[in-house]
Amino acid sequence: MIFEKNLLKEQVALVTGGGTGIGEVICRELAGHGAHIAIASRDPKSHSGIVSEIESLGCQTVSIATDVRQPDEVQAMVGQVIEKWGHIDILVNNAAGNFLCSAEELSPNGWKSVVDIVLNGTFLVSQAVLPTMKDQGTGNIINIGATYALSAAPMVSHSGAAKAGVLNMTRTLAAEWAPYGVRVNMITPGPVEETEGVRRLLGEPQVRQSMLKRIPLGRLARKEEIAWAVLYLVSPAATFITGNNLVVDGGMWFASDGFANL
Repeated sequence: MIFEKNLLKEQVALVTGGGTGIGEVICRELAGHGAHIAIASRDPKSHSGIVSEIESLGCQTVSIATDVRQPDEVQAMVGQVIEKWGHIDILVNNAAGNFLCSAEELSPNGWKSVVDIVLNGTFLVSQAVLPTMKDQGTGNIINIGATYALSAAPMVSHSGAAKAGVLNMTRTLAAEWAPYGVRVNMITPGPVEETEGVRRLLGEPQVRQSMLKRIPLGRLARKEEIAWAVLYLVSPAATFITGNNLVVDGGMWFASDGFANL
């Protein structure tokens, strides 16, 4: 274990999109370090496995059906968490939506759906948790990004634009909410093993090898490595960090075709 076991003892973490993929591992790691976990997603049926794991660790959990695009559902979700525990210490905005489509062929509804989940949803949930964090004089908000929002990539204009908006929002909220003791940061993963998005993007062996050549560390990230970045930013080691974007991509952001050709 990298971090102290009771690092987050009795803290309450709300994780959107927490039932599968990176979100599930973030929930597991936060609970493994003492936090109680509220898992929110549109389909709580996917939560059964992680709920059992959290309870086996001696932490409490609640599973909430929520569409982060809907303000009323977001307010109800936050109210349910506060009713159960009385406060929220950590918010991880992990809920996302994406599909591959060229900008030329992208429908208005396709664009709106992804932007609503990624950009609008992140704002709505962040705004909803602010009052309780403001009252307690402390709080941590972590937004999950994507490297293609920094360097661009074909077929993801909707998601890339939304994630880029989240980065600007992260910095703006960090500036506005710092006087309340609320820190707002972003973690931007590169390609992560065994996620649905990577399976779609890197399904062909030659595509995968081409991607690996662009990563100086020569491999994809593990889900746990993204969760550990979350743990760091919500830990006492990061109390003077806000408005930051922590890129976790094995050096891919600074690599170039020149690196791939070495």
